[in-house]
Order: sequence, then structure tokens, then C-alpha cells
Amino acid sequence: MARAGSVLFLLASSLAVSAGSWYQPRDHPVHDLFKRQNISVSLSGAAAIGTAPWIAQYPADLTKATVPAAWKAAYDSAVSKGLIPNIPPATLGTDGVAKYATGFDPLSAAVCDSSQDCRINGTIPQVWDALPGHAGISFDDGPLELATASPLYTFLKQNNQGSTHFMIGSNMIANSDSLKMLVQDEKQELACHTWTHPVMTTQTDTQILLELGWTLQLIHDITNGRIPKIWRPPTGASDMRVCAIAYYVFGLTTVIWNYDSNDWQIGATDATAVYTDESVTASLTGWLNGPKTPGLLMLEHELNNHTVGCFINTYPLHKSNGWISTTVSDAIAAPSWYQNSLNNTAPLVALDVAAPAPSAVPSPPAPVATTSTTPPASAASASASATKGSSKNASNGVSDVGPLAMISSTALLGALLCSVAFW
Repeated sequence: MARAGSVLFLLASSLAVSAGSWYQPRDHPVHDLFKRQNISVSLSGAAAIGTAPWIAQYPADLTKATVPAAWKAAYDSAVSKGLIPNIPPATLGTDGVAKYATGFDPLSAAVCDSSQDCRINGTIPQVWDALPGHAGISFDDGPLELATASPLYTFLKQNNQGSTHFMIGSNMIANSDSLKMLVQDEKQELACHTWTHPVMTTQTDTQILLELGWTLQLIHDITNGRIPKIWRPPTGASDMRVCAIAYYVFGLTTVIWNYDSNDWQIGATDATAVYTDESVTASLTGWLNGPKTPGLLMLEHELNNHTVGCFINTYPLHKSNGWISTTVSDAIAAPSWYQNSLNNTAPLVALDVAAPAPSAVPSPPAPVATTSTTPPASAASASASATKGSSKNASNGVSDVGPLAMISSTALLGALLCSVAFW
């Protein structure tokens, strides 16, 4: 498998056209961040999910963890280049609003706290909206216990519906049975939602490195080496410092939302208002029946039967209203789900190490040609296919996301033959 990956990587590197600047350069320290663990009992190339050797790879207590040397080197490199703003961590007020030190305005371009509805203006990748007509289906805070996770994952599988799961690292450890169920569905995109779900603007730089880095490491290990390209900050709290660390150290684009269902507040003791299944369902229904511009990035959770039920009950409206409902990455026209692979089944750029993408990720192998008779005119017209646009809509608020590099049909055939020969 490693030899096949080597061949595909070399082939893609030599033949691919540059895809723009959405990836980190090959000499960037981030390429040394994620070393493959050499543990044999394997579901996906690392220790089997849920086993003691698997759990032992990750911090039992993040407050006692240290930053691996390679992560620190990537961070130090970004700091030395002036890429990480010197913004002191905020403190959380009793009203739940982050308070910044004197002289640091959360609504200024220099700070820009997303939890206070400030949108970064093109300097660092940040997304709030989906493409017009698109709905990015996503769920935060998973995985939960199997009794909650199973109905959602089963529903998605039965409906052949792709979605994005912004995962909490510690929840992946605690609910490994649910995690095993999730990774069996290739249509589910795994993304980062930190390790312990803190308000990230209140964290030190070191804490941010640990929260993001270990969550990425775990997702890398359970997906045969894939590194997520997107992350969502808990409570939607990010600023220029947080987003810069996420992007310049870990290659992550920050994804917020444009509609908050408040489903997490159903029955919550710390709710800011009274929310019920009916009120949340009414909100989701209104948005799905509403305008197609901008597209929908609705905040929903996989926390319990209430939040899952609200999604399932309104799901038919996605189709009846003609929404193109996909993973978040597809809904924002990102060039790939992961930094080093198009999705869960496409070839992977890896040589015993999962690294962020080079100039392009490999395209899937070309289908093997078959001999067939010329179809009737009606069948021929029905077989015409459309390819997804690779350019980001300018209104979507994403910068630094270039088009997916194209590989010639000859190169693809060569990749297929090499893969077959060395697998």
C-alpha cells in the first residue's frame, strides 16, 4: 500500500498543474506534523478504534499534554514570519461574551471576533455562507453515545446523504463504538471541532495548538492518513489570532454558519431562551423554504434525540425545495474534503506520513473503458454529465482557495496501472 501511495504521489507531483495557494508549501514545517503510528492491530492503518493501544496514543488530560516538537516548529516558523497576530487571549464575561484587553476592539479588522458577528475580510480563509442554492449539512459535537448516534448515522446511510461532522476529539475517544459506525460510511466528511470544546478566543497559543493538533491527529489515524481541511470553532468564537494559527500552522479554513438553529438549547439548563423541538423545527423549515442566496450553512448538532429529530423531520424539505444538499466542503466549493485527498475514497498523498496537500491531490482513477454499441440519441443525451465548478463563488467569503488541479487522462490511467501493480 505504501509503494502504491509513493507511485501515485510521484505521478501526481510530476504531472499535476498547480492548484493555487490553498495548500502549504512542501518546505513548510506543517508537513512534519503528523507521523504515522507504527501499531499493528488495525482497522484503518493504526491501532483498532476503541482498543487500549489506540486510546494510549492520545492525551488523557490535555492540560498535562505537551506540544510535539514538529507542531511547535511550524508555529515558531509562522510567528517568525509575522503571520500570527499578537492578540492577548480574551476572558469570558458572566454574560458569555468574550472581553478583550484595552486597545483590542473585537469588531476591528485587527481582532475581528466571529462570535460577535465580525467577518474576516479576505486576509485569512473564513467561511460563513454556502454557494447559492447549496445547503451544507453538518453536525457539531459528535460523536455521542451509540443510542444517539445510531439513528442519525443510519438515516444518513439509508438516504445516501453526505454530511460533515465537526468532531470533538475527547468525544471520539469516549464514544468509540459510534466513531466506528461513522467511519464505515464513506459519504461522511470528518472535520475538526477541537479536543475539549473551549471558547478558542480565550485560549493561549499553546492551548490552541493542542486543541487543534490532537483532534487532527486522531482524525488522521482513523481515516488512513487524511487531514481535514476545515474546522469549526466551538460557540463560533474565533478571531484573527485563532484563525491564523489554524491556517498557517495546520492548513485549516475556519467555517462558521449563517443560521443558528439553537437546537443545542432544547431542554438545556443554561439556555438563553426557551427552545423546543417545535420552535427549532419551525426555524429550520423557514430557512429551507426561504431564499437560495446565500446558500445555507445551518448550525445543527448530533447531541441527542431532540437535535437529531429536528434534522430528520425537516430533511424532506431539502429535496422538495430543490436544495443541492451536500457536505460543507462541497457546498462551499472547496477543492477537496481533506488536505491530502479529495474525499474518503480517492487516492491519498502519503508516504507513511499524512501530510497536508502538495500542489494538488490525486484525482480518482479513470474508469476502465468498455466496448459498447452507440446508444440511441435519447440515451446519449441522457448520459451527458456535469462537473462541479472548481472556482469559489466570490460572494462566499473564502479567500486562498484555488481550483483543483487537473491531471491528464494519460496520467490517470498510469496512476491506475501503478496502483494495481503495487497494491
